[in-house]
Amino acid sequence: MKLRPYQNDAIEAIENGWEDNTSQLLVLPTGTGKTIVFTKLIDRMIMGGRTLVIAHREELIWQAVAKIKVITGIQPSIEMADYRADEGFFSRNPVVVSSIQTQNACKRYAKFDPTQFELLVIDEAHHAPATSYKKLIDYYKKHNPNIKILGVTATPDRADKKALGMIFDTVAYELKIQDAIDDGWLVPISQRSVIVNGLDFSCIKTTAGDLNGKQLAAVMEYESNLHGIAQPTLEIVGDRKALVFASSVAHAERLSEIFNRYKPNRSEWVCGKTPKDSRRETLRRFADGKTQILVNVGCFTEGFDEPSIEVIVLARPTKSRALFAQMVGRGTRTLTGTLDGLDDADVRKEAIVNSTKQNLELIDFVGNTGRHRLIHATDLLGGDYTDEEVSFANTIMEATEKSTDVKEALEQSKEEVAKQAEEKRLRDEAEQQRRQQIRAKVDYSSKSNDPFAILQIKPVERHEGWYTNKPCSDRLSAGLKKFGVEADIIAGLDSREGSALIGKLIERSKNGKCTYKQAKLLRKYGYSGNESKKEASSIIDGLAANGWRRNQHTEAPRY
Repeated sequence: MKLRPYQNDAIEAIENGWEDNTSQLLVLPTGTGKTIVFTKLIDRMIMGGRTLVIAHREELIWQAVAKIKVITGIQPSIEMADYRADEGFFSRNPVVVSSIQTQNACKRYAKFDPTQFELLVIDEAHHAPATSYKKLIDYYKKHNPNIKILGVTATPDRADKKALGMIFDTVAYELKIQDAIDDGWLVPISQRSVIVNGLDFSCIKTTAGDLNGKQLAAVMEYESNLHGIAQPTLEIVGDRKALVFASSVAHAERLSEIFNRYKPNRSEWVCGKTPKDSRRETLRRFADGKTQILVNVGCFTEGFDEPSIEVIVLARPTKSRALFAQMVGRGTRTLTGTLDGLDDADVRKEAIVNSTKQNLELIDFVGNTGRHRLIHATDLLGGDYTDEEVSFANTIMEATEKSTDVKEALEQSKEEVAKQAEEKRLRDEAEQQRRQQIRAKVDYSSKSNDPFAILQIKPVERHEGWYTNKPCSDRLSAGLKKFGVEADIIAGLDSREGSALIGKLIERSKNGKCTYKQAKLLRKYGYSGNESKKEASSIIDGLAANGWRRNQHTEAPRY
C-alpha cells in the first residue's frame, strides 16, 4: 500500500518522537487514513514486541482488524465480548485488537502480560481522559514503564475540557482539515445557513460544555421547528444523498416521518438501540442509494465511512468543536477511486471538481442562541484566522441564503477585517499627528515584553494540557538566547511557542530583517520593528544622537 506524503511524514515524526516521549498523539482529519498510519507503524515495530489496539466501538474494532491484516499480513486476535485472544505460550498473537469495555469488564486486561507489549494504540483518543482508559493505561505503564503509547484522533479538543496533555506527552504530528482540503485529499466544504424563526436556544442550560441534551430535544421536537428543518432540507438536498444528525430519538423518528411524506420510502432513521442486523441493512440500502436521507442520533460520529454522502444536515446544534468536527467528517471523503494514482495536489483538486461529488454542503440551522456560542464550519476551518475574522465570516454566511464556500468566506472576512484595521490605523495616525501639533514633546514607548507582539506575529494556539507542562529544551532555550530573547521570557514559553518563535527569528535573519533586540528598541519608539538591519541601525543611531527622542518631523510609525 502506497502511503500519502503526509502519512509518511506522520510515521517519521512519531518514530523520531519516541526518543524523547513515551506517549504521543497523532491528529489527522476524518478520511485521511489514521488507521493506515498506525497500522503501518505496527508493521514496522512488529519485531520489537507485541501491539495492543484499543477502541470503543465495534465498527472501529473490525476496521482495525481488516487494515492490519491487509498491511501486515497478520490476522490479529480479538478481545471483545465473546471473542477472546489466545494467550498460550505458543499461540500468542503479535497483535491484539480489543474494546475498552471488554478490557475493563472483570479486569480482563489482567490476562495480558504488559511486559510483552511494545506499543499500545488508542483509537479515537479524545476519549482517553475517561476513567476506563486511564485505568488501562496505568496498568500497562505500571508493569511496563517503557511501553510506547500512541493515541490517534481527528478531534483532539473535548467538550468537557479534560486535558489530553494528562495522557499524552506531545502531539507528534497534526494535519489540519483545511490543509487536507487545500492539498486535494478531502472535498471542499460549503455551508448554507437556514434561519428558523421558532428555534430558540437561549434558555437551554449548558451541561458538560454543550447544550443540555434533554432541553435541546424539547426545542427541536416542537412541531413547527420540525417542519422548519424538514422542508428547507428537502428543497436544498434535492436528489443528493444526505446524512442528518438529530438531537433525540423522537426528533430523528419525526424528521424521517416528515421526509417520507414528501418522498415516500426515501428516508430511514437509526439510533443507538437499533438492532445491529437492522442497522446493517439500513446502511446497505443507504450505500446502494435506495435510502436517500438517513437520520441518526449519535450513531455515526465515529467509525462510519460512506464517501457518497454529499450533504450533512446539522439538525443538532452544538457548542462542542469536537462533536461538530465528527459530524462534518462523515461527508468530507472524496468518492471512491477519485484520487487513485494522483500525486499532484492541483491534479487531485481538478479530479474532485470533475467528479459527481465536487464538495460537501452543510445545512446549518440558525436560531436565537442567546448567551451560547455555537460551533459553525468557520470554527472548524478557521484555525489560521483570528476570532474576529471567524466571527465576521459567520456573519457573512448568515446574511446570504446561498451556499457559501467556507474558505472563501473566511478569506473575504480576513480582507474586510484588515480593511477596517487599516482605516482605524489611518484615523489613529491622523489623530496622533494632530496631537503632536499641540504638545511640545511626545515620547512614545511600548513596554511590551511579549516577543510575539514585538515581532508582530500571531501567538501560537495553546492546546489545553499538551504543552503547558513541557518547557523549552536546553537546546531551544540556548538558541533563543542567542537571538537575544531574555531568559525570563523564555522561561514563560512552552516548547511549541519556543519552536514557533525561533522559526520566525531564523526567517527574519535570512530575510535581512533587524534583530530581535533592534526590533524591541524600535517598537519602543513607535517604529514597526520590521525594518532591515541597515535601516534599524540608521534609525537607532539617529535616536541616540537626538538624546533618545524621536524627531517629530520624521515619518510616522509604520504598522
